Amino acid sequence: MADKSHPSGAPWRNFYGRLKGKSLRKSQKVYIDEDLAALSPGKVDWDVNPEREAIDLQGLFGDRPVWLEIGFGGGEHMVHQAARNPGTGLIGCEPYINGVAMLLGKIRDEGCENIRIHPGDVRDLFDVLPAKSVDRAFLLYPDPWPKKRHHRRRFVTPEHLEPLAQVLKPGAIFRVATDIPDYVRQTLQQVPKHGFEWLAEGPADWREPWDDWLSTRYEQKALREGRVPHYLTFRREG
Repeated sequence: MADKSHPSGAPWRNFYGRLKGKSLRKSQKVYIDEDLAALSPGKVDWDVNPEREAIDLQGLFGDRPVWLEIGFGGGEHMVHQAARNPGTGLIGCEPYINGVAMLLGKIRDEGCENIRIHPGDVRDLFDVLPAKSVDRAFLLYPDPWPKKRHHRRRFVTPEHLEPLAQVLKPGAIFRVATDIPDYVRQTLQQVPKHGFEWLAEGPADWREPWDDWLSTRYEQKALREGRVPHYLTFRREG
């Protein structure tokens, strides 16, 4: 239930990630000022959509399948998928403004026209995505929150998985990549509880990347530091 003491009517949601890092370069500030608003998926935030009306995916992408990337980092995977799949509409969600700026630069370089960006909390986006509207979702190298007392902050908790399951179509694919063994454990424990089937049949299905995978800078760092990537594929039941 919404917290009525909040001026917008928004529920109280703790947010623990970074919103901003080092100062943006001049070119990145230009990307934010000139490009970001035009790439909005619609009215997502509570202050502009207190009634939580669903965004118009048909108006954004027509009849194209819709894919969602949760926390796109520097945006290299999003741009890779957008260029590889021009018949698909992609929505990326990332509260870290430096990552948003990096993605905007890549979109300019590649000329992708099938990406929309929400520079904020994915839970707000879940509020306004129509039920059973998303065909694929990606969670790639999410913040591991390694301390045990912080595990409740991870994405693979009911607070995030329940609304994710609601917006995914039956049969939709959910991909998770992580280099943290305990994150793998929690993912395999929690995701199937929320209406997902793990599709692995053998070790290669989580040890080898997907055929259309683009190794991100986060993965390259993990490999340099000796950590082992895991690639987990789930299907939304229903």
